[in-house]
Amino acid sequence: MEETNREAVATAVQRVAGMLQRSDQLDKVEQYRRREARKKASVEARLKAAIQSQLDGVRTGLTQLHNALCDVKDIQNSLADVSKDWRQSINTIENLKDVKDAVVQHSQLASAVENLKNIFSVPEIVRETHDLIEQGELLQAHRKLMDLECSRDDLMYEQYRMDSKNVHDMNLIRNYFGQVQGLSEELSKQLWMVLQRAMVTVRRDPTMLVSVVRIIEREEKIDRKMLDRKKQTGFIPPGRPKCWKNRMNEVLEGTVSGRIESTQSETRESDKMWLVRLLEITRKYVLDDLTVVKNLMVQCFPPHYNTFQVFFDLYHKSVSARVQELAAEDLEANEIVSLLTWVLNTYKSVDMMGHPDLQPECDVKQLEPLLPQHVVDDLLGKYLKTFTSNITGWLRKALETDKKDWQKETEPEADQDGYYQTTLPAIAFQMFEQNLQVAAQISETFKEQVLKVCLKQMNSFLVRYREEAINYKEEHLKDRQLPQCYVQYMIAIINNCQTFKESINSLKRKYSQSTEPTQNDATIDKLLNEVAREGCQFLLDEVFLDLEHHLNALLTRKWLTGSHAVDTICVTVEDYFNDFAKIKKPYNQEMTSKAHRRVVVEYLKAIMQKRISFKNADERKEGADRMMKEAEQFKFLFRKLSAGEDTDRLCDAIAAIAEVFRLTDPALLYLEVSTLVSKYPDIREEHIVALLAVRGDASRDMRQMIIETLNQNKPSTSSVSQPVFRDITVPSNTMTSMSVPKLLK
Repeated sequence: MEETNREAVATAVQRVAGMLQRSDQLDKVEQYRRREARKKASVEARLKAAIQSQLDGVRTGLTQLHNALCDVKDIQNSLADVSKDWRQSINTIENLKDVKDAVVQHSQLASAVENLKNIFSVPEIVRETHDLIEQGELLQAHRKLMDLECSRDDLMYEQYRMDSKNVHDMNLIRNYFGQVQGLSEELSKQLWMVLQRAMVTVRRDPTMLVSVVRIIEREEKIDRKMLDRKKQTGFIPPGRPKCWKNRMNEVLEGTVSGRIESTQSETRESDKMWLVRLLEITRKYVLDDLTVVKNLMVQCFPPHYNTFQVFFDLYHKSVSARVQELAAEDLEANEIVSLLTWVLNTYKSVDMMGHPDLQPECDVKQLEPLLPQHVVDDLLGKYLKTFTSNITGWLRKALETDKKDWQKETEPEADQDGYYQTTLPAIAFQMFEQNLQVAAQISETFKEQVLKVCLKQMNSFLVRYREEAINYKEEHLKDRQLPQCYVQYMIAIINNCQTFKESINSLKRKYSQSTEPTQNDATIDKLLNEVAREGCQFLLDEVFLDLEHHLNALLTRKWLTGSHAVDTICVTVEDYFNDFAKIKKPYNQEMTSKAHRRVVVEYLKAIMQKRISFKNADERKEGADRMMKEAEQFKFLFRKLSAGEDTDRLCDAIAAIAEVFRLTDPALLYLEVSTLVSKYPDIREEHIVALLAVRGDASRDMRQMIIETLNQNKPSTSSVSQPVFRDITVPSNTMTSMSVPKLLK
């Protein structure tokens, strides 16, 4: 206490010191004193109020504790009285057992009295209920059935309560109401019949369907009530629970399944399009039925039944089961395509489950696949295997048909540009196109697979096509008069190769997502070029078989004295090339170049074969002039055939050799030969020897000197872009017997 007083005094001293720091504050001492006095009085008043409040609270708490103590004593006394009374009443309760039994008996008798009317009228009610069922008054019939069952169940329940082991009395009641169970079964049959015809009933008499649903709902409610009572008492009436709602779902599922199974009216034996018809009927039935469910049937069922979704799932399940049955059958290739197209595309499209009339209740994205993926893969594999076999047969048959056309006495047809062609490419690619269109309906991946099969089969087909073209040529050579239109049909074969190329590229652009060339593409392209070039070679062989006699007449004595061999050659070549104009580019250009080269090479071969040896300068001049003239004839001809392209180099070889023959001064022969070698570096030693032999005036020493000198100054042949003499061989009999150096290097 003293410590507190000292702290208070110290605090007061500090406050006073703070107030009186300046001299002018002394005048306000009285004012400070009064202010502090007011503060002190205020603090004391608050302190007194707080202490008084605490004292009042303590007083109230003590009063409540006293009252609680009194209440506890009263309760204790009351419990003692209750305990005393309970001990005294034990004997009295045991004496009331008879009263208890009387109460139970009274309850049973009250129930019997309540159901007395129904008990005596059971036979009559049974007859009335039966009549109502036959008349289709299902709601009224069910009401009477409920009354009968209620009477039976109440009596059996009271008997169970009185003596649950009295089987005799329970059987007596059950037998008396024995017809009730039959009525229940009879009514249920009517209900299931209505549900089986629900799609028809909901259109004609929706109230009938509503009545059925109401009856089922009543029975479900009674089932729940009976099951609850069983939990409490252990008693359950006979025939409960009926579970009619579950039975209704089973009936509806069977109805939908039967509806789907009834769509097949045709078989493969009676109609090749049986599967297409079946799938279309199924599509129509499902769409029509689900539209009826959405617009009419959902109004006949309570919302919590989720009617549309139930039917939607039932139809999906039934369609899936039916489709799997179809997939397990031995389907043909076109049937596999029809089934998979329907399953993978049509089913979820706007033509069926995705139809606008079924939206938004129908969510096709949530549907499980109709067929497991392994079944789809098996069907696709089976189709590809069958398709591969079929396409091989189709191509073989198409080729056989085309081969028969090759023997015709009439020219093949021409396209709009006048090029000969046969129907083979159109037939082959029409088959490819049709199958690719079908495959595209299934999936993009499958379409690519079918395209690969088509190209692979095309590869094998072109090998056979090439073989048949060679056989066609070989048969013609046995009798060149047959077939009459050999040239025209060989042209058509060549043109077909270009058509095949264009058609393949068209298919790839249209049906393939990949633009990268494959190994198969390169093989096909190579085969087509080989067939076309071999065909061109066969035609050139045909030309030169006709020219053989005239080519043999070149550079002979008869030729020197005046022969029309070159005129005939030019006329024959031009006549053939009138037909060859029907060959498509680029093969017609290649053929012109080959013909030009071959004519010149054959002419040069005639020179190298030393069919003539000039005896004097006049003969050499005359021969050289004729060669120059004939070189110009060849130039004119092939300029005309090649539409003005440069054709001079080959023909200039003839003119260059003519200059060697025309030379009058043998001393300058080396220079002329050197000029020839510089223009045509691929010329060889035996060629020079043959030329000098034909010239006829070169001595042995001169020939040896020319050969040796050229050996030392031979130009390189590596840069020759268009060799002329490379393929010309010199027969051994044209070589002189003198010893000459080895080939020019």
